[in-house]
Amino acid sequence: MSSAPRAEAPGRDAFAVFRPLTTRWADNDIYGHLNNVVYYALFDTAVNGWLCDAGLLDVGRSPVIGLVVSSQCDYFSSVAFPDALEAGLRVDRVGRSSVTYGVGIFREDAPVAAAAGRFTHVYVTAEDHRPTPLSDAMRTALRSLDVADKHRLGQPH
Repeated sequence: MSSAPRAEAPGRDAFAVFRPLTTRWADNDIYGHLNNVVYYALFDTAVNGWLCDAGLLDVGRSPVIGLVVSSQCDYFSSVAFPDALEAGLRVDRVGRSSVTYGVGIFREDAPVAAAAGRFTHVYVTAEDHRPTPLSDAMRTALRSLDVADKHRLGQPH
């Protein structure tokens, strides 16, 4: 049985935008670092915070919402309360009604991620949870998270 090669911690240039995050006392586990499940909550917070700031999500009122259908995380180094963190965001894939975001969790000003993974939303109507195509506004906003475009245009992150 062979094992897959271990992923390498991505650097800041692998992400298009960064959002500040805070750790909480309750996030630490008995081993003195953030419990694994906390990283998924940080991914959720970073993506949905970006959506709110971009005017694409009005919590409790939006007619279209994103439901998480898949998430994955690789861990490279420990973080703990009271570390100040930043989440790097990018778009890895845009489908008809879904988006896969790449997310990296960095200690503030650290050059490489402490953890990184993927987070996929399928966008559905809030009323009946049926998949719905991404809006033109959503597709336009997602372009700002396209790292390949930023590298091609020589824009800073």
